[in-house]
Amino acid sequence: MASPRIVVLDGYTLNPGDLDWAALESFGDFACYDRTPAAEIVARAESADILLTNKTPLTAATLAQLPQLKYIGVLATGYNVVDIPAARARGIPVTNVPEYGTSAVAEHTFALLFELTRHAGHHAATVREGRWSQCPDFCYWDFPLVELAGLRLGIVGAGRIGRAVARIAEALGMTVALSQRAGGRVALEQVVRASDVISLHCPLTPETREIINAGTIAWMKPTALLINTSRGLLVHEADLAAALNAGRIAGAALDVLSVEPPPPDNPLLSAKNCLVTPHLAWAARGARARLLATAVANVRSFLAGQPANVVN
Repeated sequence: MASPRIVVLDGYTLNPGDLDWAALESFGDFACYDRTPAAEIVARAESADILLTNKTPLTAATLAQLPQLKYIGVLATGYNVVDIPAARARGIPVTNVPEYGTSAVAEHTFALLFELTRHAGHHAATVREGRWSQCPDFCYWDFPLVELAGLRLGIVGAGRIGRAVARIAEALGMTVALSQRAGGRVALEQVVRASDVISLHCPLTPETREIINAGTIAWMKPTALLINTSRGLLVHEADLAAALNAGRIAGAALDVLSVEPPPPDNPLLSAKNCLVTPHLAWAARGARARLLATAVANVRSFLAGQPANVVN
């Protein structure tokens, strides 16, 4: 394809300015938008041969208005933002980036877990406010401080990230139990009941949707902690908030929610002992650089007539 038109619909989260689009620019006529409102998708994409999107949706109705489009690259692992059957019907290959953030997400899992168990951020904030300077003792703490060594970590989902989390946990002296999706309800119940910490690392499927709900929460120890750095819809948010507010479990930390950005009335935003970070586990610079490099390689492979990482 001679000098294709390449359009990135929402490049800001991948590259807010610390990475370089030069490799994509070298392929042809290039345009990048930080964000694209729904009303402007067709106008910006109608001249594109190659269209890249992260979270901007490409519906069947939208694709029908883009007759020139020959390729869609998703700047993420999940590709539900694209109507896959519609793209297939139009002969448009859709690619994703299947692996780039394993280490970053595994590390963020423990950043959340450490904050739940050691509360470093909270205590640093109180020192900055002057509380230590006024303290009658040489130290203080506002919450029980929990050692991870010796605790049992239950990991739901034994893919790349789940296995990376297991390796870190074992290095910290934790014991690990893995619940594979194929293990079914009994295996999940056994892992959840026996674990001090439950960490979710499975994809969203009809079987895993709201896998954490009032029923599975009832299996948890009252001292248990829940971590979710996978998909927001794995959790029934109202059930989790109710359990936290009632003291049914000890705490939760989530990097993902069912709707992002969340509405102000999402019950987890005000639940007791609940930490929420804004879907940033993936966003370490090294992980984003790998994502961009793979996205570039995907485009290069397509232009060479050998598409890679095709999901449809």
